[in-house]
Amino acid sequence: MDAAAPARAARPTSPSRPPKAIRSTKPRGLDEDTAAPPAFPKCKSPSGAAAGGGAGAGAAGSLLHHHADVPMDASVWAGLPDDLLLEVLARVPPFLLFRLRPVSRRWEAILHDPAFLAAHATVPSHGPCLLTFSRGGGSHSLPHCSVLSIPLHARYKLPFGFLPPWDLWLVGSSGGLVCFSGFDGATFRTVVCNPLTQAWRVLPDMHCNQQRQLVLTVDKSRRSFKVIAASDVYGDKMLPTEVYDSKEDKWSVHQMMPAVNLCSSKMAFCDSRLYLETLSPLGLMMYRVDAGRWEHIPAKFPRSLLDGYLVAGARTRLFLVGRIGLYSTIQSMRIWELDHGRTVWVEISRMPPRYFRALLRLSAERFECFGQDNLICFTSWNQGKGLLYDVDKKAWSWIAGCASQLCNSQVCFYEPRFDASIH
Repeated sequence: MDAAAPARAARPTSPSRPPKAIRSTKPRGLDEDTAAPPAFPKCKSPSGAAAGGGAGAGAAGSLLHHHADVPMDASVWAGLPDDLLLEVLARVPPFLLFRLRPVSRRWEAILHDPAFLAAHATVPSHGPCLLTFSRGGGSHSLPHCSVLSIPLHARYKLPFGFLPPWDLWLVGSSGGLVCFSGFDGATFRTVVCNPLTQAWRVLPDMHCNQQRQLVLTVDKSRRSFKVIAASDVYGDKMLPTEVYDSKEDKWSVHQMMPAVNLCSSKMAFCDSRLYLETLSPLGLMMYRVDAGRWEHIPAKFPRSLLDGYLVAGARTRLFLVGRIGLYSTIQSMRIWELDHGRTVWVEISRMPPRYFRALLRLSAERFECFGQDNLICFTSWNQGKGLLYDVDKKAWSWIAGCASQLCNSQVCFYEPRFDASIH
């Protein structure tokens, strides 16, 4: 689930439109919290200049030697043809590639090489990552961002000074892109960027350019992305559903959502469908992006549900996560999956009591949860670590160093990719 900003009063907007130009600034690299990067020798050609595969290949050999038990001769890597070298590098975790950027200008160019990006696009994600965005607490505190790589057990600081100095908050991430929204003075803005390449763009104003809940979704086959602005109430009028398509670089107005009583501002997007929880009519409101229309799903919520979060799973899977019980009595955390055929919630797991007591020390304590594929992450306001549940493996595990949803910090899953394009 994409992380959502806290509710705030709507502001009037100015008639000015944000710039459409796509900007790209030179990345300043990543800082790793766990260890300093090793020094990599530069491999030179006989003429003294970096050979076509020399600097990159020598660095790659040093990096792989640093992370492998089998010794690797740098001269072997230096002799690899460029095309084979790019195929190898495309399979190296993105954050490790960044640590090789200072080796040479040739290495800097490799990350922008169309052949490398094409090879990288065919490689699956190296594993789940958690992105934490902190807006800063004071007038002189700048926003900052970090990424926790769960497979590498390392946290990396992402420089976010390339974004405009606006009052932004995290919307969510999809396919290597990250979406922010906020205010430039009194004007509502939406920004999409690739944190690895630091390419970013400001989206044009919506037709009804007021603050509302947004969802970002990337279509890798079309090499495009969409931002969906759900229907919302502004003052005494209902705002229509709007969809931004990066291929057309404009917002299109879709069907107005029928009058409903939403029980949560949390949304989930999976299988080209947007889901929201409603109390009246009871169940879910589903928006089909391809058809541009809203439908009601009469899936009744489990009894004694205190708080429910919709979490998108892989493909068509949709989960409901929440506590069962009373705030003053013993509770339990449970996970349900929507049976689309019968339109009922089917319980698939319960959080073990020892994890529940560690996550929520007080019965009325607030928690957050979000998902990616079939992983669900839990955080609480008084817990410095996250709890991860793998739906497929039915396994629970703590994530050390996962920032809690405190004050100005927001967390979401993130897939680092060099080939994610903002065009």
